[in-house]
Amino acid sequence: MSLFFKLVDDTYQPTSAGYGLLVMLFIFALIATCFFTGKDHKNHFSVKQLVFAAMCVTLAMITSMIKIWEMPMGGAVTLFSMFFITFVGYLYGVRAGLTSALAYGLLQLIIGPYIISIPQLICDYILAFGALGVSGLFSRFKHGMSLGYIAGVLGRLFFAVLSGVIFFGQYAPEGMSAFRYSLVYNGSYLGAEAVLTFAILCIPAVRNAFTRIKYLANEEDVREQLHLAS
Repeated sequence: MSLFFKLVDDTYQPTSAGYGLLVMLFIFALIATCFFTGKDHKNHFSVKQLVFAAMCVTLAMITSMIKIWEMPMGGAVTLFSMFFITFVGYLYGVRAGLTSALAYGLLQLIIGPYIISIPQLICDYILAFGALGVSGLFSRFKHGMSLGYIAGVLGRLFFAVLSGVIFFGQYAPEGMSAFRYSLVYNGSYLGAEAVLTFAILCIPAVRNAFTRIKYLANEEDVREQLHLAS
């Protein structure tokens, strides 16, 4: 632990070697995105798909820094940052969604780490943020953008609550169970952001714009399918 992380005020902060390791993991995630993801049968991510996914991850990182409401012990209502990650899954399916979500989690870990142990790091940054990628399971559904977003948020909530129970349960007020405390704490900011996001998505112009983006992101696939059909 001392090689990659150092103990500062009861939390572990990455050392220079630790940041190097995180950057290497991020690069590995990008390589995996290039070669092992994609919704077609070629098992790769095209340049166009990579560009769209990278744009979504970038937007997610930028909006995650715009905090509408910040919780006292971590977590915040951001400017729709979770949506941009779930949108990748809606565009290209579950493998692309999970890989992009993993890359996003590693970026969050690099920029603002809060680490008390390796299991907590995995739960809070790899699993919780990575769960946003399950949105790709609904990429072909009629209301896949909304269903995928709900699934991604619920996935992140599950691991956030699990982390709260296991690693931060001692902060629960007297008379309140660790599970209830973690659910209320994490559900408050994740739920608030989800409600705000849906309020924006309910605007017809916004929904139509994202539908148009999906068409543009998959235009080549649509043309290929039409060509094969003809």
